[in-house]
This record gives sequence, C-alpha cells and structure tokens, in this order.
Amino acid sequence: MALHGSSWRPTYQPSAPPSIFGTTGRKAPGHGWVAQARASRRWAIAGGVVGAVVALVAFAPADWLAQAVARATQQHVLLANAHGTVWSGDAVLILGAGAGSRDARALPGRIRWTLQPAGAALRLALQHDCCLNGEQRLLVRPGLGQVQVALQPGRADQGDWVGQWPAAWLVGLGTPWNTLRPGGTLRLTTQALSLSWAQGRFAMTGSAGLELRDFSSRLSTLPRLGSYRITFSGDPAQAGTAMVTLDTLDGALRLSGTGSWSQGGLRLRGEATTTDADRPALNNLLNIIGRRQGARSLLTIG
Repeated sequence: MALHGSSWRPTYQPSAPPSIFGTTGRKAPGHGWVAQARASRRWAIAGGVVGAVVALVAFAPADWLAQAVARATQQHVLLANAHGTVWSGDAVLILGAGAGSRDARALPGRIRWTLQPAGAALRLALQHDCCLNGEQRLLVRPGLGQVQVALQPGRADQGDWVGQWPAAWLVGLGTPWNTLRPGGTLRLTTQALSLSWAQGRFAMTGSAGLELRDFSSRLSTLPRLGSYRITFSGDPAQAGTAMVTLDTLDGALRLSGTGSWSQGGLRLRGEATTTDADRPALNNLLNIIGRRQGARSLLTIG
C-alpha cells in the first residue's frame, strides 16, 4: 500500500520511568525483603536498648545507693561494704565527720533494705537487728524538683519509738563529741512524721523526739549525768522551719533550750546548770560545753 500523500505520521510514546513494581504493578523481587530486614533490625536495636535499660535499673548495684547517701549527707552517713542492689541489699552503717574522718564509728551488724514501687511512690523498708525497732517503713514520693518522705506507723505492739543507738556512736561526728566521749543510749520517737524538700526548701509535719538516756561523759567524775530530750516539731507559721526544744528528764546536769531547725541547720540557745553539791564534779564539763556565766554555762549551737 502506498503511503504517499497520506496525513499519517508516526507518533512518539515516551517510555514510563522505571518502577520498583515492574510492568505488572507488583513490587520487584527483593526490595520488600530489604525493607523488612531494615525494620526488623531497627526493632531489634530498640528492644536491645530497652532491655539493657531495664536490666540496668533492675540490677543497679547497692554501691550506687551508698554513693548517693554519702553525697546527700556530705559523707557524714556512710553505707560501707554494700552488697546486693539498690532495690534489695545490706551494708555496714557508719557515722563520720566527713571526707577523711579519723573518728568514724560503725554500728554492729548490717542494715538491710528493700525498695519497692507503691503506686506513684516508693516504699523503703529498713531492718537493723542492733538498733531499729523491728522493720521501719518509709514512703518516698518523688516529684519534679521535690521529694516527700513519710515514716509509716509500725505495729501496735512496737510502740512509738523508731530505733535506739549507743551514744558513743556520736563520736564519729568529730568535734565536740570526740571530746565529750558520751555514754548512754539515743532513742528516736516520732508522731506522724513527714519531711519534704521542694525547690531547695524544707518542710516538716508531725514531730520527732530524740532522747539521750543515762548520759555520761569522760569529762565528769559522775558515773551518770542524767537523761534529756530534744524535740523537733513542724512550725505552721514558718514554712521550712521546725521548732526545737531541749529539756531535762532527770539528773545532776540540768539542760534547757529552744531554737529552730531549717535549711541553714540547727540553731539552739540554752543553758546548763547544776546544784552546788554537784558543781565540783561538773565544773570541767560546764566550762567546755558553753560560755560560763557564773554558775551557768550558756549553750550556743548554730
């Protein structure tokens, strides 16, 4: 057939760009497996990271807790030779005067702890055969820039005392206790005690009492000086401040005073006195614990 004079012209059809789906519209072989492999690898890496974090938290060594306690107390309270994990462990409890202290004193036996989630809080249980009154439980509520610690009531047969410690343990704090060399027993009692720290401010509700029973000192020839109580109670009128009172329960050495405890530390003003009959045996002690003013010794802390 002759095409001369015809208007027909060949037309150009550009070819379609290459497609991973090929000519049938289905994915080219191999590309789907590559994408799946990459996704699987990403999930495996994410799972490994999450697993490592969970394991790190679950098996965090007890030494981490010991370091945190040392930093928080400026190395006055130490958990030495710690075993176990942050969540369940034990250690030797030491009282010291700070870094490089030569007077540090350890309590006998080991303090044991368990830390468990309790809703939005953590429940800390403590046991120490030598010194704690059974198991003592604290509820710790951490928050953004704040933390609250509340001492939970014990069993009815335990009474209101939390623990008791040998007064000689105070020597570990250094001056003036290493000069006084106290004897006797310290006993801590509480009533609905709760402490909180928020943005660097301290607050206290309830009360705590620290009794020094059958106190003695190498600075006096008397075998027993007396028994005393220092009480801390929350002050509703002054946020971040607890009221402090010092009273004598009995004994030849009479101590009294009032003050406050806040973020700045303990402040106490009081006096020490005695009877004329006991003054010769207590003169040396009265000269050391405060500023003498006649028969009295004026006490100043903070």
